[in-house]
Amino acid sequence: MSIWKTKPLSVLLNEASESEKGLKRTLSSGSLVALGVGAIIGAGLFSLTGIAAAEHAGPAVTLSFILAAIGCAFAGLCYAEFASMIPVAGSAYTYSYATMGEFMAWIIGWDLVLEYALGAATVGVSWSRYLLELLSKYGVHLNPNFICSPWETLTLGDGTVVNGGYFNLPAVLIVSSLSLLLIRGTKESASINNVLVILKVIVVIIFIIVGWQFIDPANYTPYIPENTGIKGQFGWSGIAAGAGTVFFAFIGFDAVSTAAQEAKNPQKGMPIGILGSLVICTILYVLFAHVMTGLVPYFKFANDAKPAATAFAVTGYDFLQTGLIVAILAGYTSVMLVMLMGQSRVFYTMSNDGLLPPFFSEIHKKFRTPWKTNLFFMVFVSLFAGLVPVSDLGHMVSIGTLLAFVLVCIGILVMRKKMPDAPRAFKTPFVPYVPVAGVLVCLYLMYSLPYESWIRLVIWMALGVVIYFLYGKKKSKLNNPEK
Repeated sequence: MSIWKTKPLSVLLNEASESEKGLKRTLSSGSLVALGVGAIIGAGLFSLTGIAAAEHAGPAVTLSFILAAIGCAFAGLCYAEFASMIPVAGSAYTYSYATMGEFMAWIIGWDLVLEYALGAATVGVSWSRYLLELLSKYGVHLNPNFICSPWETLTLGDGTVVNGGYFNLPAVLIVSSLSLLLIRGTKESASINNVLVILKVIVVIIFIIVGWQFIDPANYTPYIPENTGIKGQFGWSGIAAGAGTVFFAFIGFDAVSTAAQEAKNPQKGMPIGILGSLVICTILYVLFAHVMTGLVPYFKFANDAKPAATAFAVTGYDFLQTGLIVAILAGYTSVMLVMLMGQSRVFYTMSNDGLLPPFFSEIHKKFRTPWKTNLFFMVFVSLFAGLVPVSDLGHMVSIGTLLAFVLVCIGILVMRKKMPDAPRAFKTPFVPYVPVAGVLVCLYLMYSLPYESWIRLVIWMALGVVIYFLYGKKKSKLNNPEK
């Protein structure tokens, strides 16, 4: 048994034809751009922008967004090639299985928990903050003990300061509700996605146009605050740390790559879809961050999971602010649904490969969904959403996602050497320069994140290695075909 044994490309393509048979090539380049914009604009922009400004970059968080987008562009081109070669469930886990072997596939699959599961927890915490803001407008105030984790300080819309509660009940309730909904199954049409895309883009544009009129230029001085003497706290290292933090805002662009099998012209559509959505979102993000830090001094966003509402309150347009909050809540709900679904698909695929217990791939007889996996992550994600501060969650999600992108970029280099003649609907340009640049930028952003994030990543990955050698390696279908 070899931990470096790869899953043959022919087997993966057979799985694709069996499990995803009948997909039609109906998506134009414009549809792919819309898909990318819809997947990208979400919790990161509306929640972590303020934290990145307050803790790392100040008003220069705009530069952080540009740096993060560059790293995404390199990784996105690598994702597009893999998606055109291996159009199956599992995302980066499946790509790694085909190129770097079972052990690295396990590592990336385990790492994806940080992206999807903890990503859903992060969104859940921010969702609860915006809900509290909405309720307060109507005079409804929840018990302070049940609106935040024990380890964070929360400032409510009326100025009340809550120094730690028991747990974040609204976040737990929304995660649990969506998990139960996923068990029953979800049907998302292109028309619904387009409506959500339009809604989210309108929210961002209204914020920019209305907020621009109330900018106080004094809030931009200094644009790049002087470093405090600690790496990542302002200065140029702070811009990089801010990029690592707001990287979360770009999570979802790889959703475009998963649609390669449904693109009318993947050779043209994949790069346009990925890069087009990244360019549009980066422009919107930079303008959004510029307005937000112009409305309110950056340091006031510390530990604020609802910075858009905090900043927009300065304009005095209460009726618009209410509409913005409702739209943000709707957008957050769809993002959480996608993340929870993505997590269940990754664990479902790993379980089918024998690397996780059959529990995770058991399908509900009536609803035809991996219901036990959904229940497991309902509890797992709820614990993090209820008990962990949003800034810590955001850092954990970002470092996990960056590691996944690093391995995908390396995988392209390996695949080009091992299988140079394998059919590809799309080829990453300028290899090896693009994937190498992707690796370097993502590693730099990982390096810029807080030391605590690395400790948590190491502990989490070490736990994963132990589970692999105690269970996954022994039960692997690829390494134990006789079983």
